[in-house]
Amino acid sequence: MHVLRPQFRIEEQRALEFAGQRGFGMIVAADERGPRASHVPFVLDQRDGRAIVQIHFTARNPLVPLADGNRRFLLIVAGDDAYISNDWYASPDNVSTWLYEAVHLSGAAHLRGLDENRGHGDALLAVAESRLPKRPWDLAQMEPDKRESMLAAIRVIDLVVDTVEGQAKLNQHKSDADHIAVADRLARSEETGHRRLARKMQALRPGLAYRTVGL
Repeated sequence: MHVLRPQFRIEEQRALEFAGQRGFGMIVAADERGPRASHVPFVLDQRDGRAIVQIHFTARNPLVPLADGNRRFLLIVAGDDAYISNDWYASPDNVSTWLYEAVHLSGAAHLRGLDENRGHGDALLAVAESRLPKRPWDLAQMEPDKRESMLAAIRVIDLVVDTVEGQAKLNQHKSDADHIAVADRLARSEETGHRRLARKMQALRPGLAYRTVGL
């Protein structure tokens, strides 16, 4: 990831936390035909002091044979984004741009044995279900033959992370007046992602006189 400005860089531990909270991203790797990608949920764990991203693919996914323990995979985890028009700023002659948050995690990918499929499924569901306002659903509630059939159809892969890159482009380099103007615009947006970005911008400079608090 090319970090546009040093002040946009997300510190490594915070980048890992961001990725773990999102729990969904795009895996990219290349074979002899070029790049391949899949959108995947994942579990982020720490083992022996290293960050491990555990994901799964269907058995026929062309990324599966690439997880040979040597080839590098890239996981792209995107957050909210918003287009910022030139005339939203308080000062003249700014350039229209996009604000966004994103984290890239990369490292060697290792194919796990079929006996680890159930543990991966349980861990993935535990994280996802804990975010919902209901009693968690788990694989134990599924008809056993159907459950085993579905688990046998996937392949679990560990991405052992050795490079963590993150960027939060939230107008950190702009004046207070421009920062307020853009944050206020986003806070009034009908899109929830824009309002979340507004709250983060306000948290970066909490002492400013914002007209609208991000909802």
